[in-house]
Amino acid sequence: MPKLLNTESKYQFVPPHEGNLWPRVIGRALPLYLKRKHAITQIEVRGEQTLRELRQAGHGVLIAPNHCRMSDALVLQSLASQARQPFYIMASAHLFRGSKLLAWMIRRLGAFSVNREGIDRQSIQKATDILVAGQRPLVIFPEGALSHSNERLNPLQEGVTFIARTAAAKLESANPGNRRIYTVPVAIRYVYQGDIEATADRILTNIEQRLSWRPLHGQCLVERIYRVGHALLALKEQEYVGRAHSGGIDDRRTALINHILAPLETEWLKGTKDGSTIARVRDLRRAILPAMIDGELSLDELNRRWRQLDDATFAQTVSLYPPQYVATRPTADRILETVERFHEHLSGEEAANGPMKAIIEVGQPIEVSAKRDRTARIDPLLQSIEQSLNDLLARTSNETRMYKEPAQLRLPQ
Repeated sequence: MPKLLNTESKYQFVPPHEGNLWPRVIGRALPLYLKRKHAITQIEVRGEQTLRELRQAGHGVLIAPNHCRMSDALVLQSLASQARQPFYIMASAHLFRGSKLLAWMIRRLGAFSVNREGIDRQSIQKATDILVAGQRPLVIFPEGALSHSNERLNPLQEGVTFIARTAAAKLESANPGNRRIYTVPVAIRYVYQGDIEATADRILTNIEQRLSWRPLHGQCLVERIYRVGHALLALKEQEYVGRAHSGGIDDRRTALINHILAPLETEWLKGTKDGSTIARVRDLRRAILPAMIDGELSLDELNRRWRQLDDATFAQTVSLYPPQYVATRPTADRILETVERFHEHLSGEEAANGPMKAIIEVGQPIEVSAKRDRTARIDPLLQSIEQSLNDLLARTSNETRMYKEPAQLRLPQ
């Protein structure tokens, strides 16, 4: 039997709940939910006055946060509470097809669906209308996918600036006086407050035992991470290529991604593509999925496409390990992120390790022009959002604890 996943059903737009009562009610219960589900025990909000001032002036506000953990949208409800204003949130359609409790909760908090496998005109129209009306801020995660890395952004997607400019153009044509559309970058920083030695040792020991290794207790955590990373990558190289490669882990990672995606792109996209792995996988999914959803494929062809989608998803997973992420700055949080990702990719299960503190820092508003400068190779508005997010994350980087200085490390080659 073919696997029955959410993507097999035809997409239907899920509109947001628009009342104000449920956000207040659920907001009171969220701290307990975040503690139990995500081990987040403290949330600190900084700069919420910026949102209050924009809303009081009647402007349309598009909040653009980084997206490194599944808890991000729920954590942002603390900002909504401090700003005394519920949010609307554009959320991936798969979130409404999984846990019924989560789907029920996020919809009542103002979330609505977007189908990332194609052009979702209903979702884009809803987002534009929200900004033009200016009744609530709208949250869109410009990375479009989880980064799993709190200090590195995925490439930002132009959908966020397209929606902002479309709304600005509509507002301009409606002659609204002094009302404008603003994007507000917001950085979410997670700080692990537990014993990183004990937590990382427990997770790495479990992985090492699954590899039939004797656990490397007492060895430097970063060195253990690189040994495990080399081993896990070699296993996948054996699976996909037939042998483990030599060389640096980052070059091998890039080679494996291209080995997986290039044949798929040749079949479905008429040639290999450049750009980020996330964008390449997105284009492949848009090409492969429609006939699967229509239900007219043979069982053999359906299973073949599922294997291709699984391979493309794995390639994206591999891409989400930033080069030298732990070695260049071995903090407790980078170590935890990496070993949690190892665990999730091996077991298929997310793990919550706490206690965790979340810091929300609001950046300076960026006024949105209705027109894009077509002489610029890269969207200037997108560049401004990215620069602001990176600056905000850098500003909070001293909140995390260093494990070891990079000069002290002797990493496996």
